[in-house]
Amino acid sequence: MNQIVHPLPQAAGAPPPFIPDNAPFTPVQRAWLNGFFAGLFSGDAAASPVPAVEEEEDFPWHDPAMTLAERQALAEGRPLPRRMMAAMAQLDCGQCGFQCQSYAEAIASGAETALTRCVPGGKETARALKALLAEAPKVAPAPKVVATGPERRSVAARFVAATPLNGTGSDKDVRHVVFALPEGATYEAGDSFGIMPRKCPDLASAVLDRLGAGDAALVERIVTSLDIERPSDAAVALLRDAATDPDERARLSAWLDGDEGAAPPGPDLLDLLDAFPSARPEAAALLDRLDPLQPRLYSISSSPRAHRGEVHLTVAAVRWQSNGRQRKGVASCFLAERAQAGMTVDGFLQTAHGFRLPADPARGVIMIGPGTGIAPFRSFLHERAAQGAGGPNWLFFGDQRAKTDFLYRDELDDLARSGTLTRLDTAFSRDQAEKIYVQHRMAAAGADLWRWLEDGAHVYVCGDARRMARDVDQALRDVIAAHGGQDGKAYLDRLTQAGRYQRDVY
Repeated sequence: MNQIVHPLPQAAGAPPPFIPDNAPFTPVQRAWLNGFFAGLFSGDAAASPVPAVEEEEDFPWHDPAMTLAERQALAEGRPLPRRMMAAMAQLDCGQCGFQCQSYAEAIASGAETALTRCVPGGKETARALKALLAEAPKVAPAPKVVATGPERRSVAARFVAATPLNGTGSDKDVRHVVFALPEGATYEAGDSFGIMPRKCPDLASAVLDRLGAGDAALVERIVTSLDIERPSDAAVALLRDAATDPDERARLSAWLDGDEGAAPPGPDLLDLLDAFPSARPEAAALLDRLDPLQPRLYSISSSPRAHRGEVHLTVAAVRWQSNGRQRKGVASCFLAERAQAGMTVDGFLQTAHGFRLPADPARGVIMIGPGTGIAPFRSFLHERAAQGAGGPNWLFFGDQRAKTDFLYRDELDDLARSGTLTRLDTAFSRDQAEKIYVQHRMAAAGADLWRWLEDGAHVYVCGDARRMARDVDQALRDVIAAHGGQDGKAYLDRLTQAGRYQRDVY
């Protein structure tokens, strides 16, 4: 239960009570209450004025399920910082060290110059930010105060293992990753774990080979520090200036101006070096123009009570073919292929942005997480079991095939037998001719879902933002309309305001 520390009555000279960050208030409400208590207990209300409460600004584009075009349309006519915020991925994931709003404000104010820190937004976000900056003289100036990002606690974690979760014959390679935490490192169910991955040394060597450099120190610099998956505009500009072929120079210039067809699709630095062989700048100078390697953030899939001293992740190793060669996810394949047991990995524990279990353990919990979206819900279920929480728990899980892709099946069976997992609805899309997804199971269980909602259950969604999260949101609206006779969007908006509809999407 959320509590106000230093409850009344209070001894003379004791510090005033304050509202903790996890209390069910908005930041503005917390500021007002903290100011009120400060003034009340100072003995001189005039000396500690209570800050005025301002209405919170509406950010209608702050929805990761929207497309960039949809978000920008909603922000049209707003000041530059808000239009920049709409260009972000809207995840508030914290990988950039900010949140969407504060990163936008930092760029607009000039406090931050890097436009590529939004890893989920990728090149699309970076190009939109670049275009908006070009319009800066035409719009209102940015706020002077830049908000901070989410709380991070740096840790040097020891890699234990990355155990395959899929069965033989699966099209996927999902790993259960375990790290041992140093003494004193803590987190809560719903938090995230960020890691600084190491890039593939073979890829780093191939880049330097194209540049005619083989310095081991430069290889190590790429492996540990530099982003070569998304070459910065500054690096591409250097390639353009170094190109001796006029056609290559013109195409690199066009690509910098937004012509995606002027270069190979989705190129990394090696793709660009292969596509533009006359562009050969000095290696160290090119590396100096690259952006720093950003951390990768994962939802924690362990419970701090049930898995003491450890943090678990559920990671899909990403591999795909592009431009005639295999590409690999930087962090996922580092964990699946190259991390060695006992090695130390630099990382950080990041406080959840509102993704928390109900304060009342008797409340019901509805969890919707297909694929690796099950990660935080494994954490929730083990946490609820360790707490002895009496509230019911309902999980919707889906993947491709039950035989090979039913992640954590044995654990879920055990949780069901123990009574922790009250209900499990599964959807395996490729086990029948017609594809079935979690939103179809939700529709079929609509009457029960409505009863759970009316009984006060909290709803959580984790997984893909652009497709799954949109479909699940629509399914919830349809259930509310069909079984509750209410406007689904308005109902979900009220749940969101009450902290009962939370999404951890990517």
